Amino acid sequence: MSRLSQLVRPRRAASAGTAATVARVAFNMRPVEHPWGGGNWWLAQIVRHLEASGYEVRFDLDAAVDCVVLADPRVGGTVTFGAEAIAEHKRRHPNARCVHRVNECDLRKRTSEIDALLAEANRVADHTVFISEWLRDYHAERWFDRSRPHTVIVNGADPAVFHPVGSRSPAPGEPLRLVTHHWSDNPLKGFDVYRQVDGLIASGELADVELWVIGRWPRACEWRAARTFPPLTGAELARLLRSCHAYLTASRFEPGGMHHVEGAQCGLPVLYHEDGGGIVELASRYGIGYRDDVAAAIAELRSRYGELRARVLELAPAGDEMCARYRAVLQRELVR
Repeated sequence: MSRLSQLVRPRRAASAGTAATVARVAFNMRPVEHPWGGGNWWLAQIVRHLEASGYEVRFDLDAAVDCVVLADPRVGGTVTFGAEAIAEHKRRHPNARCVHRVNECDLRKRTSEIDALLAEANRVADHTVFISEWLRDYHAERWFDRSRPHTVIVNGADPAVFHPVGSRSPAPGEPLRLVTHHWSDNPLKGFDVYRQVDGLIASGELADVELWVIGRWPRACEWRAARTFPPLTGAELARLLRSCHAYLTASRFEPGGMHHVEGAQCGLPVLYHEDGGGIVELASRYGIGYRDDVAAAIAELRSRYGELRARVLELAPAGDEMCARYRAVLQRELVR
């Protein structure tokens, strides 16, 4: 049985001599095992953490639960129920609470319906968690009342997988190896910049730089010098990240993202676009921002590499810290 299958299997009833269930929590999204967006890996971590902490976790409302975590309002696929079902559950069980995790916005992918869906779904929430201050402020300008109970909890990746042990600084004379990875091929993930760097390497203007691209990219992308890999996840992905020296993200208007977090947790300083949204809040601690001149940012990162490497090793986020903060939110709601 795989690790994720073990994670989502039904929890056995507590036997004699074991601790009783702390509380019953239902998530409206079910995790999957194959490469997926960052929200899936947030879910896998938090479910594992809660179960290890004595909570009973399920992915439906077929039985009474003490708290519902609304992770996505768009029912279908891995999203098993929506805000309407949560509202009905709360009518039948008045003491039940709802925590809404907001990790999306329309600006991210130039859509037009996400903000309204989130606003409508948020009506059933007793507490809202935003994955960045940038995202909280974005929605506060449109629909969210900042006086309502809310928390900002940034993303963290599984520290058992994404860690810096085995990574290293570039050796003298070794090319600076940049890496980026995306599950989505949306152009706003930054493929214009990745192609620009690829072209600079191919032309010899960045002859001492390598670029590795992992995941998916638009069909129009024709790489000239980059080394490419298919979508990967887990230990295999982390191993490739630790084989590189710095992480490159050009994603725009990102609510929070997991890709740059995974890179940072593997010990890589981050090059980030100044229009990166929530990415900037974390990456600015241990990286270099750029807008129009990514080559200059690469040169600055190289000259400050030792300093930035030390900072990322000290300041990178971690999934265990993230999970503990979510558990604290649930606990506070459950004792109100």
